[in-house]
Amino acid sequence: MTHTPRKRFGQNFLHDQNIIYNIISTIQVKPGEHWVEIGPGQGALTEPLLKQGSRLEVVELDRDLVVLLNNKFRQYSHLQIHSADALKFNFSALAEDNEKLRIIGNLPYNISTPLMFHLLGNASCIDDMHFMLQKEVVDRICASPGSKKYGRLSVMMQYYCATELLFEVPPESFDPAPKVMSAFVRLVPHQRPPVQVNNMEMLNRVVTQAFSQRRKTLRNSLKKLIAEDAIIALNIDPALRAEALSLKDFAKLSNLLLEVS
Repeated sequence: MTHTPRKRFGQNFLHDQNIIYNIISTIQVKPGEHWVEIGPGQGALTEPLLKQGSRLEVVELDRDLVVLLNNKFRQYSHLQIHSADALKFNFSALAEDNEKLRIIGNLPYNISTPLMFHLLGNASCIDDMHFMLQKEVVDRICASPGSKKYGRLSVMMQYYCATELLFEVPPESFDPAPKVMSAFVRLVPHQRPPVQVNNMEMLNRVVTQAFSQRRKTLRNSLKKLIAEDAIIALNIDPALRAEALSLKDFAKLSNLLLEVS
């Protein structure tokens, strides 16, 4: 059975055996681990994962691919296929007896960011996550303060996870080939938050507002939320732009906003 990639599902199937080998070598699968693969496609990663002896669950939206996967891997008793939308899927329900899940996926670029945040809502049952993403998105996730790529995604993801760009992947590794470079990233949820944030909604609000007009200084970008003298009282220079602030700085601002709201 062959499958034509569908643009509406953002399907770009990985076929480069060298990249597949690099992925499997990098993630270090151990027998008996509980893995979840999101968007398995035609099973390029599914098969080597199964051969490593992991207990594997896959979540696939395309029903034709679900049929293909069921036929292709019917001999594997340690595989369970879920025909479902990953954006609505309850991943925590897969974790049994306080076990930790390991997540992997070649994510459709058009839903990668909301899907990662959906997964972080289940972070307490996740050991680590490895994703193939658009390289630009990985660069933003891993960016440090002061970088032009540092922004809301950097701050919010780094609050939840330790992030690491593992390697880049060229367009020709996929069918059809995307128009951009890809990259493979590791995200490891923090056991304890790296900074104290008293309200995540407030953190998101401050970060979003601060980066909404990147070229503005804090005194201007945050003036509707926090007075300039209050920013100074936190030992933060209101003449700085958002890209100069650390996660700790944003935590301080969000906790202050919670107090004055």
